[in-house]
Amino acid sequence: MSDMSQNTMQIFDRRAVTLHRDRAAPGFSDGGFLVKEVADRLADRLVDITRQFPTALDLGCHCGEFGRIAAGRGGIETLLQMDLSEKMARAAGALSIVGDEEWLPIKEESLDLVISTLSLHWVNDLPGALIQINRSLKPDGLFLGAMLGGDTLIEWRDCLLRAEMQVSGGASPRFSPLADGRDAGSLLQRAGFALPVIDSDIITVTYDNAFKLMADLRAMGETNSVIERSRAPLNRSVLMRAAELYTEGYAGPDGRIPATFQIIYLHGWAPHESQQKPMRPGSAKTRLADVLGVEEHSAGEKVS
Repeated sequence: MSDMSQNTMQIFDRRAVTLHRDRAAPGFSDGGFLVKEVADRLADRLVDITRQFPTALDLGCHCGEFGRIAAGRGGIETLLQMDLSEKMARAAGALSIVGDEEWLPIKEESLDLVISTLSLHWVNDLPGALIQINRSLKPDGLFLGAMLGGDTLIEWRDCLLRAEMQVSGGASPRFSPLADGRDAGSLLQRAGFALPVIDSDIITVTYDNAFKLMADLRAMGETNSVIERSRAPLNRSVLMRAAELYTEGYAGPDGRIPATFQIIYLHGWAPHESQQKPMRPGSAKTRLADVLGVEEHSAGEKVS
């Protein structure tokens, strides 16, 4: 067992994550629309980088969506595809392996690129996973990832919490804790990535009702896998009340309800001596006052 994972708090039931993905695999060509959309956005970002990445890993590959969409973009010649679910890995096709993001079975400094599309939000030891990703990259290799952020399903979270409080007088853990952009940026820095960049998108999907949303989440393999979740089925009265609150509070003029998915993008490089370094304090050759076209005054000097 690696030192970085020995004392990690276990939030997610990784066996449940696997089972949910196994269940989703047969119909993922239809149910995986969100993964396809984000994979397409990641592929576009890769095109914007004027570099070639001959050997790449699609980490948490689902059923191979990124590989089919990217189709060699970024100069990818060899794409390894890895997923926690054997059924998804098999569906991904060639060069696919079953593996866990928390125990990356990849040789150090062997990859030019690691891509991850909507998988890392189910990892218990995210700092450790990012460290392993960094170690797997050759110097100046690129990590480009996307994960669900804290504003995901904010409407459904609100309605389900209120419904459970109203009907049952209490609430159980129904949703995964998700990182925000600041957390993700700090994690990249802690993992030793150079030139880290974090940004986010909001993707809004509309539904006829909350039950259609729940069916889509199941089809994506994105149902509750928190260890402390209740094993009992959610009370039907709670579900019905939550669906009512959703329609009452969020439906648009057409009667459809919105579901928010926040996508956090992570971009970082394995360190290399050729990379741009931040300037040392006091090393600037140009005064800010000259750039702004104003007079410079000392901090204690008053301007009349």
